[in-house]
Amino acid sequence: MGRFSGHLTKRQRRATRWSGALIVVLLMHGLVLFAASRSTPVPASYPPPLIDVVLFTPPPEPPPPPPEPEDPAPEVGGGAPAAPSRVHRPPEPPPEVEREIIAPPEPAPEPAPELGIAPAPTPQPGPGLGGQGTGTGTGSGDGYGPGSGSTRARPVRGPTIDQIRNAHPRNARSQYGRVELSCIVRLDERLEDCRVVSETPRGRGFGEAALPLARFFRVVPPTRNGVPQSGERFTVGIDFGRPR
Repeated sequence: MGRFSGHLTKRQRRATRWSGALIVVLLMHGLVLFAASRSTPVPASYPPPLIDVVLFTPPPEPPPPPPEPEDPAPEVGGGAPAAPSRVHRPPEPPPEVEREIIAPPEPAPEPAPELGIAPAPTPQPGPGLGGQGTGTGTGSGDGYGPGSGSTRARPVRGPTIDQIRNAHPRNARSQYGRVELSCIVRLDERLEDCRVVSETPRGRGFGEAALPLARFFRVVPPTRNGVPQSGERFTVGIDFGRPR
């Protein structure tokens, strides 16, 4: 026991060293703070800075954005699109027509009493009077039956202006020409065996151009005692252009 009382243990010696170091550190911090407070100059007081206040009118607020289009309502049902509308106008009234005044029916005349008959029966018969009369009348009407007599051939149709113009000779386009053809009339009103009997001017090709145009003619054949005849000749004329 007496041997260990004058000596400290290791733990006690370590705690004593840490305590002394802590005291030294605190003293050094205190000296630093004291020196800093003595050497820091007191800042001079300055007047506060001026503040400029500027009044301005704020810009107008922008207009609100246009509303977004609403989604179209979903179509319900189906079928064809609606027909365009039509304005129905009432029909115009018919024009006034003067009404025909119908005369009232006239009553039939009373029949005259017959001669020879008493108006009322009597017990005794009486004499009667006879009657006499005459009548006349005229009449006319249409009749049907075989005819008699003779007729000449009669043309009913010829070539058109365009058909004649297309047949005009090429080397005589600016000239006027006339041709007369002598043809046989058939029972079907057509012409055949046509011949040029007259050509003016000659040598320009008008006669040759007129012969094909004979097929466009229609001529009623002549008749004898009401019967159509064939084999007779008939003369037709064709004018190319207009005479000057």
